[in-house]
Amino acid sequence: MSEKTPKLRAELAGVPAYVPGKPAAKDGPLTYKLSSNENPYPPLPGVLETTVAAAGSFNRYPDMACTGLMAELADRFGVPLSHLATGTGSVGVAQQLLQATSGPGDEVIYAWRSFEAYPIITQISGARSVQVPLTPGEVHDLDAMAAAITDRTRLIFVCNPNNPTGTVVRRAELERFLDRVPDDVLVVLDEAYREFIRDREVPDGIELYRDRPNVCVLRTFSKAYGLAGLRVGFAVAHEPVAAALRKTAVPFGVSQLAQDAAVASLRAEDELLGRVGSLVVERGRVVESLIGQGWTVPETQANFVWLRLGERTMDFAAACERAGAVVRPFAGEGVRVTVGETEANDIFLTAAAAFRKEL
Repeated sequence: MSEKTPKLRAELAGVPAYVPGKPAAKDGPLTYKLSSNENPYPPLPGVLETTVAAAGSFNRYPDMACTGLMAELADRFGVPLSHLATGTGSVGVAQQLLQATSGPGDEVIYAWRSFEAYPIITQISGARSVQVPLTPGEVHDLDAMAAAITDRTRLIFVCNPNNPTGTVVRRAELERFLDRVPDDVLVVLDEAYREFIRDREVPDGIELYRDRPNVCVLRTFSKAYGLAGLRVGFAVAHEPVAAALRKTAVPFGVSQLAQDAAVASLRAEDELLGRVGSLVVERGRVVESLIGQGWTVPETQANFVWLRLGERTMDFAAACERAGAVVRPFAGEGVRVTVGETEANDIFLTAAAAFRKEL
């Protein structure tokens, strides 16, 4: 038998693996999962019923054009249908953007640390990552990102709020940055956590996109809307970019269950905003408690908090898990902790206090 193996793309060598949030233990003491930024609430009223009804026809292909969802999004955000594209979560749409814009010899700029999918999808595309360190305050260094632009730059990610730090860039600095970016470089405003923002100085990316043809906005139904398991996200961008996204989409990638659930969720937005408001209040309690314990916590506008722990990161994560709360560690850097149920947050805070006393 030949020892030769099929030839694969060299760009795949060394692609970092995406590390999902560790699930809660199914056996033993009750453990809460605070590792994936999921919404702890069940589906919004009417959403489960809609999804169950859609399941009755999953022997058929879904509507590939996502007609109903696209119409609902166009109405909700006041944008043309031709400026919309859908995909399997915002990360799926982000990968489509890389396919549409970048390849070998091109460069993609993003802050670091930021969303861990960025280096993965960039390397898969064959492009080169240009990682720009966050400021000491854990915020995007937009001046340094602008300075990193070259004639090889094709795409720039701005994660706002930033995952995993929760920090934001505000209107004045973001608009100043956008003014410095060449018109032929696409800026992607990744707003997966947009609904949790309470800082009025943080702009809505969809308002910025309207008169900037090189701005694309990513949104998802996975976080605030609580549809993480159904994988549906979307982009708002001007016609050439949106059309390219529709070309690079996986055919029938967004299931009919996901489409119908997303439409039902949009129609239950009043209930959604109430739930998000409750999580924001709980976020404030968690942050206040951590600061009271002596931790340094960056100001977060997302549904999670960030603790930079350096070499103590994995020890802290293990201590939280022993206490009954699974958090998301980034080895050698820090932990991201989702704001979950009150009971889960209390367990985490107790574990954090105990760990703090040992430092």
